Order: sequence, then C-alpha cells, then structure tokens
Amino acid sequence: MPVTALYASLLAIIFITLAIRVIQVRRAEKVALGDGGASTLIRRIRVHANFTEYVPIALVLLGLAESVHTEPVLLHILGLMLLIGRGLHAWGMSHSPENFTFRVTGMIMTFIVIGLSALICFFGSLWQGWLI
Repeated sequence: MPVTALYASLLAIIFITLAIRVIQVRRAEKVALGDGGASTLIRRIRVHANFTEYVPIALVLLGLAESVHTEPVLLHILGLMLLIGRGLHAWGMSHSPENFTFRVTGMIMTFIVIGLSALICFFGSLWQGWLI
C-alpha cells in the first residue's frame, strides 16, 4: 500500500510536531500530568488529541480503499485532502482566538475523506466479493 504509506508518513510528521508543541508548553508551565489549567496547554492538548482521533480511521479506510484496487489518482486526492485538511484544522485550532474558517474547512475535508473512503471500501468490497 504505497499510497497510504506515503500519507501515513507525512501525517506522522504532523503528529510528532503537535506532540512536541504539547511537550514544550508542559515544560514551560511545569505540568507533568493533565493540563494544570494552563489555557495554552489545554489548546495544544486538544489540537493533538483531535488529530489523533480522526487520522487513524481515515488512514485505515484509505489503506482499505487501496486494497480494493482504487485508482491511485483518487487515493492521492484523498490523501492530499486528509493531509491539507488536518493541517488546516490544526492551524485554525492552534490560535487564540481560533480561526474557525481553517478549523471548519479542515473538518469538512476530513469528513469528506472518511466518507468517500468508506463508500469506496463498501462498494469495492462488494465488487471484489463478486469477482472472487
């Protein structure tokens, strides 16, 4: 699954970057566990957590879509949408006050990727099931 591997590796870089941002504030605020009530830490934890909540299911579905022989160009479109969408969402959510345009656009893109990938998997599995 080379297409999924590509986007998983790029998303992993964002994941690590978001985790480092949490660690930086933890160290600055001297908070080992939880958020210590620090608003910047709360925000960074949620940005990282939100990424963690949505990316795995999107990547699983992208990989499964690849396994049912989806055209690579469509997989790249979905992968790029996920990458850009998660980046926009993290950017918008990271600022105080939040940039809701980036946040909402990022979520819409993420939902499109998850929804289209799920449909591709559903119909691809039916199609593959008939052929086997």
